[in-house]
Amino acid sequence: MPELRYLALGDSYTIGESVPENERWSMQLASLIKSSPQFGGTEGGVEITIIARTGWTTNELWEGIQARKITPPYDLVSLLIGVNNQYRGYDIDEYREEFVFLLNKSIEYSGGNANRVVVLSIPDWGVTPYAGSRDSKQIAVEINQFNAVNREETDKAGAHYIDITPISREAVNDSTLIAGDGLHLSGKMYAEWAKLALPIVLEILGE
Repeated sequence: MPELRYLALGDSYTIGESVPENERWSMQLASLIKSSPQFGGTEGGVEITIIARTGWTTNELWEGIQARKITPPYDLVSLLIGVNNQYRGYDIDEYREEFVFLLNKSIEYSGGNANRVVVLSIPDWGVTPYAGSRDSKQIAVEINQFNAVNREETDKAGAHYIDITPISREAVNDSTLIAGDGLHLSGKMYAEWAKLALPIVLEILGE
């Protein structure tokens, strides 16, 4: 089997702020793909292109994509974006418009096949030590509102949606799910996301 080409788009949660490169959720997903019975022993493995940076909003992700030379089509595209729109208090209708644009671009990068696009929900940073002095309930409400938008638009486009927000909220009782900086997430958390995504991704790649 030839090398699988995977494009991961996002922000700090995709670039893996405060964790080693091999603990990024996308890298862990690639490892799970390679070790699965379905794809085990492939010589090519998985080629990952990551376009993500800590602090990026939807608009900044698009600027980042434009600054990079990418070569579609990709076998798999993941998109996780929006936490910084919420954090900065940006308008949710503006988020919808820019998210839809990025989702359509993701579909374009997958060769026009929405079935090869995976959208992850926005995790809840309100459970982290960093948010200790903030209104965690209000953050949760706003995260839910932003996720309602990206879920609706993902379903409408026919792409796959993976809800990792409940897992992210488990960090309120498990500090090992939080990175050392007290805000971002640990490799252990990203491993849970990768395991959740794997069955869907294997189904996509098995087509």
